[in-house]
Amino acid sequence: MIKNFAIAIALTAGAAAAIAAVNSTAPAAPNTPGTAYDFTMQTIDGKPMPFAQYKGKVLLVVNTASFCGFTPQYEGLQKLQDSYKAKGFTVIGVPSNDFEQESASNAEIKTFCESKFGIKFPLTEKSVVRGADAVPFYRWAATTLGGDKTPKWNFHKYLVGRDGKLIAAFGSKSAPMSTEVTTAVTAALAAKG
Repeated sequence: MIKNFAIAIALTAGAAAAIAAVNSTAPAAPNTPGTAYDFTMQTIDGKPMPFAQYKGKVLLVVNTASFCGFTPQYEGLQKLQDSYKAKGFTVIGVPSNDFEQESASNAEIKTFCESKFGIKFPLTEKSVVRGADAVPFYRWAATTLGGDKTPKWNFHKYLVGRDGKLIAAFGSKSAPMSTEVTTAVTAALAAKG
């Protein structure tokens, strides 16, 4: 009996030592980016789009889709871009098929946006915006603002201040030229960042 007890203690001590060794050599968690400027996406044409190029600007990052009931919001997004661009604002469209309403290829998306809505603001390549497979910017936004502020549908909008920090999130039903969105954009542009 004493022999069994001694073996149990030895096994427990060995397991504890092994766990301690694993924990002490485990790599540290990666640094969480602090601002939107820490991210790079790919343009609709496949070129790098470092968000750092927008430092000092207010951004509205929107997951978009070509075949959605909210697709006409492209028109409002371009109007918002035209209205505030000179003040240091830009819309970034992020086409996504997360809700199965986007074209098959980036080329088709680009052609659709330019021909149907005259889109001139930057578009990224088609990207995942929800869940564990989301592109890093969207995972960061979900962590920063909380799961209730993640895209529930197409045309979800994240407002980023001049300092690169997330200010607000707007659901699909918030039209780009709505008072809610334009008031927030105006306030963000007025803030020093």
